[in-house]
Amino acid sequence: MVSNASTSLQTRALTASTLAFTVCFAVWTIFSIIGLQIQNDLQLSETAFGLLLGTPILSGSLVRLLLGICSDIYGGRIVYLLVMVTAAIATLLLTTAQSYIMYLLAALGVGVAGGSFAVGIAYVSRWFPAEKQGAVLGIFGLGNIGAAVTKFVAPFVMVAYGWHAVAQVWAGVLLLTAAIFWLTTEDDPSLKTRQAAHIKGVSFMAQLQPLKNIQVWRFSLYYFFVFGGFVALALWLPRYMMGAYGFEIKTAGMLAAIYSIFASSFRALGGWLADRFGARTIMYWTFIVAAACTFVLSYPPTDYTVHGIKGDINFAFAIQPVWFISIMAVLGLFMSFGMAAVYKHIPVYYPNNVGSVGGAVGMVGGLGGFLLPLTFGMLNDLTNLWSSCFMLLFVLVMIALTWMHFAIIRSERSAVPGLAEISTDLPELSHPSSLVLNDWNPEDKKFWEASGKRIAARNLWISIPALLLAFAVWMVWSVVVINLPNIGFTYTTNQLFWLAALPGLSGATLRIFYSFMVPIFGGRRWTSISTGSLLIPAIWIGFAVQNPETPYLLMVVLALLCGFGGGNFASSMANISFFYPQAQKGTALGLNAGLGNLGVSTVQFVVPWVIAMSVFGPLGGEPQTWIKDGVGQSVWLQNAAFIWVPFILATTLAAWFGMNDIASAKASFKEQAVIFKRKHNWLMCWLYTGTFGSFIGYSAGFPMLIKILFPEQNPTQFAFLGPLVGALSRPVGGWLADKLGGARVTLWNFLVMTAAVFGVLHFMPHDGTAGSFAGFFMMFMLLFLTTGIGNGSTFRMIPVIFMTERLRAAEDQAEEFINQARRNAAKESAAVLGFSSAVAAYGAFFIPKSYGTSISLTGAPDAAFYCFIGFYLSCIGITWWYYARKNAPMPC
Repeated sequence: MVSNASTSLQTRALTASTLAFTVCFAVWTIFSIIGLQIQNDLQLSETAFGLLLGTPILSGSLVRLLLGICSDIYGGRIVYLLVMVTAAIATLLLTTAQSYIMYLLAALGVGVAGGSFAVGIAYVSRWFPAEKQGAVLGIFGLGNIGAAVTKFVAPFVMVAYGWHAVAQVWAGVLLLTAAIFWLTTEDDPSLKTRQAAHIKGVSFMAQLQPLKNIQVWRFSLYYFFVFGGFVALALWLPRYMMGAYGFEIKTAGMLAAIYSIFASSFRALGGWLADRFGARTIMYWTFIVAAACTFVLSYPPTDYTVHGIKGDINFAFAIQPVWFISIMAVLGLFMSFGMAAVYKHIPVYYPNNVGSVGGAVGMVGGLGGFLLPLTFGMLNDLTNLWSSCFMLLFVLVMIALTWMHFAIIRSERSAVPGLAEISTDLPELSHPSSLVLNDWNPEDKKFWEASGKRIAARNLWISIPALLLAFAVWMVWSVVVINLPNIGFTYTTNQLFWLAALPGLSGATLRIFYSFMVPIFGGRRWTSISTGSLLIPAIWIGFAVQNPETPYLLMVVLALLCGFGGGNFASSMANISFFYPQAQKGTALGLNAGLGNLGVSTVQFVVPWVIAMSVFGPLGGEPQTWIKDGVGQSVWLQNAAFIWVPFILATTLAAWFGMNDIASAKASFKEQAVIFKRKHNWLMCWLYTGTFGSFIGYSAGFPMLIKILFPEQNPTQFAFLGPLVGALSRPVGGWLADKLGGARVTLWNFLVMTAAVFGVLHFMPHDGTAGSFAGFFMMFMLLFLTTGIGNGSTFRMIPVIFMTERLRAAEDQAEEFINQARRNAAKESAAVLGFSSAVAAYGAFFIPKSYGTSISLTGAPDAAFYCFIGFYLSCIGITWWYYARKNAPMPC
């Protein structure tokens, strides 16, 4: 980049490039208007229409990286000319298409116009010094207004002359622009200097080297939202406004253009702001405002009826067109700021690779413009909600904001190591925090008695209700599914078992990631975040169950979201393990897990009560009617989810302000990943699946199993007792393991579990016999009792195993190495506690699904129980051989 080029040449290069990009962008988004007529002509579904909209965006995105690199090597001027000519020819050929496939092929060529962005960025940046990059590239980015030009002008041309005329006019203007650009510009100064010195450009492979940096792909995610989201909405809004608000094509195009104008014309201002205040600050503004806008826009139109004193009061919540357009304008404004801020970063961090890095970032951003409209169409087809597109955008912006925030914190701490001891919840508000424990040594008896015990207890007693709520949300489907048929949902038995099982699947998978979060983020922060996330499924399930027409696929998604609750167990147990000395871990972990597990029985006890009454009054929604034996009964099934919302809010605040982060417990994923090389990690995963996997799986499937095997019984009257017994017995298992040894307790526990399963099989209905519900129930209570005891004893084994293993390795070493071995053992055992709970949690999926599969294949669940017996026998063998026998390799 140079700063000594004449002002007139700089101005001509910037002006001509911006004009060319404007026209290219208008051509690139041409399908947002002509696609509507093509959809009608070909009778395309929403998904097929989304694919047509997105195809030019796809090709324009994928070609950006290549075009950016070519611009760095050969110069942006010649590449820009070739791009415009190629796109113009493809646009003309579009008018000859006769089928959907031909339209898609022509659209691929039209998409080359979108690659002009990477070329223009590389070309323009060579003309200006670094301190002006933000403003200059922001001015160039004004070319995005081409989307608004298409929306303003194309509808009138299409109505008057047909969509073919639009394509022909746009292609002609693009060819004219190509000629003007070539005649008014010169090669950039860097290229001239290289050519004069006969220096070859940097090779293609060398241009790709910066793409190894994760920072490039972080910038790409930002651009995926701000630019990809802009393009997607620019394409989608005419269709959205016609469908959601009933506007005609001309009106919808004009109104949608307002969004495009705000998302384009203020990009130069965003560049100036990035130069003035810093790109990082602008990105924070962008993501926070965008999150607020997309959250509001996500709410679908809803009718309410309030039963007042003098009669019903009806009102509707819906975003009216004026407010919709206003919010979209604000969203577009901050997206334009964000686009400028992202590209402010690139010349600063990668001054010699603007083409390749800018092309890569632009490619990913452009892919957002392809994938998002396609996804919008699919979401419309699947959910039947127009606002579903904004739900997706809200999720994307929150992911981008979170990654950016923690990347900034990590970067600052690397540059200034002392920041590791400072609370940086927001970098702009850094201050020392009393909630970070910089000196924590629970093995020191004096420290423990003086202050450690009190602090550990406070964290434990906040962690317990947080975990209880997590289990409640995780297992709420176990009660909801048995009530869905009663209020008009027409799902099959297998579908209901799937809904009961899916939270277990997602929760178990999330536990794998949650296992490693505490040492990375800190226990207080992660407990607050993970508890607060429970609001998402709790609120949305409450709305979904009020409408029997809710698509099954949407219910599947909500069931998967309940996995947020299942994931919390792994991080909660890992966190509490850091607070307690070795001799008390069994009891502490038993209390945390055991009382936390009470969430399962709590949800199965509380939900039948709260769905029978209007707990929240008019705010809770209308009741559903349950017809039983010809008698109607009012049911508020939404309360099964809504009832947890106030408690989640209160507990989140308690965790944020009352818990602590332990500085010495910090560890990267790489440091914790050593557990995957430890044999005992995998052995304990197997054993813990036998205990906790059984507990959570039996809890999830118990109500449905009772309903199927003993239809005369009301499952809601008995189902909560099993999880209650299992949860309350868990601390007993931890205490017994502290006194008698974890391996001994675990071994005898598996023997009793095996006998109990045989008892369940004996009392189940067989060959036309009714079976004995009392015997069946008592055997299951014994199973729940032993799963709880086994949960506590196996978790007591883990810290002992890893402490012993690490101290053996440090035997005869200096005190310094022994102390380090203890710290390593604490980190490894915490990671194993979380990871083993993740593996075991799949029991919440496999056990209910085993029932459903066994019933589908054989007509009875017996085969599933015989598989469980075989698994328990393997657990007995592993426990005895490795941990319980005389001269066992690792007695514990």
